[in-house]
Amino acid sequence: MDITATMVKELRDRTGAGMMDAKKALVEVDGDMEKAMEVLRQKGMASADKKMGRIAAEGRIGSYVSDSAGAMIEVNCETDFVAKNSEFIELTNGLAELVANSSPADVDALLALTCPKCGKVVSDVIKEKIASIGEKITVRRFVRYEGNTATYIHNGKIGVLLQTDSKDEALAKDICLHIASSAPEFVSRKDIPQSVIDEETRIEMGKEDLANKPEQIRAKIVEGRVNKLMAQRCLIEQAFVKDPNQTIEQLISGKLNIVKFDRYVLGEGLEKRNDNFADEVMSQLNK
Repeated sequence: MDITATMVKELRDRTGAGMMDAKKALVEVDGDMEKAMEVLRQKGMASADKKMGRIAAEGRIGSYVSDSAGAMIEVNCETDFVAKNSEFIELTNGLAELVANSSPADVDALLALTCPKCGKVVSDVIKEKIASIGEKITVRRFVRYEGNTATYIHNGKIGVLLQTDSKDEALAKDICLHIASSAPEFVSRKDIPQSVIDEETRIEMGKEDLANKPEQIRAKIVEGRVNKLMAQRCLIEQAFVKDPNQTIEQLISGKLNIVKFDRYVLGEGLEKRNDNFADEVMSQLNK
C-alpha cells in the first residue's frame, strides 16, 4: 500500500511522533492507522522508560478552578525550554483540571485515571508526551480544595491555591498574589504547632547577645522576638503587599475568612541538573 503524505500528517497529528517514525510505523502495518498508533505507542513507552532515570527538576506549576472545586499541580521535566513548550503547558493545565474534577487520592490514583478528553489512561498520555517531547516527565504533587477557591500562578514557577468561606474573586486573587510574594506558612497563630514555637524559643534563648542578661529579662526579650517571628509567618498578620499600611486581617475583615492555602515553589527540595546545556548540545552533535 502506498503511504501518502496525508496519512503521515494525520498520524503525526494524532500521536506527536516525528515524520520518519510515523512513516515507518505506517509502512510496518501496511497503512492501518490504528495499528500504526499502537506501534508508535509501544515504541514511545520503550523510549519513555529509558528516560525515567534522568533528573527532572524543571517543569511547571498549573492550576484549575471551577465553581465547586480547585486544584494545583506540579509537573516536572528536565529543562526550562521544555517547560515553556505549549504542549507541556497544555498537559500540566489539563492534569490540574482532571484533579479538580475527579478528586484522585494521590499521584498514583491520578495516573490510573482515564482522561475524558482523549479516552486514554493518564500514565499512557504522559509516556506518549515523553516520546514526542524527548524528556522525562513526572507528576510530583497536587492539592485539591472544594468550595470557594482561587489561584495565582507566577510564571509557572510559584503557585498558590486558596480556600475561603465566601466568594469574592477580586479579593481572593489579591490574597493569592500576596501569598505568592510573601510566603506565609500558616493562616493564623492557632495553626502554628507548639513544637515550632518551642524550637524558635530554644534558638533565641541560646543567642549570644542575651547570654549576660538576667533570666527574667532574657525570657521577656525572647518572648517578644518569638512573637515577632510568628507574626511574620502568619498570613493574616502580614502587611498586605499592595498596601503595607494594613494587614491581611484588616483587608479581609467583614468580607471573608481564609480557610487554608497551599503555596508551591517549582522544584523545591529536588536534585538539580548540573550539566552545561551548551556542552550537552555539543555532545549530541558529536555522536
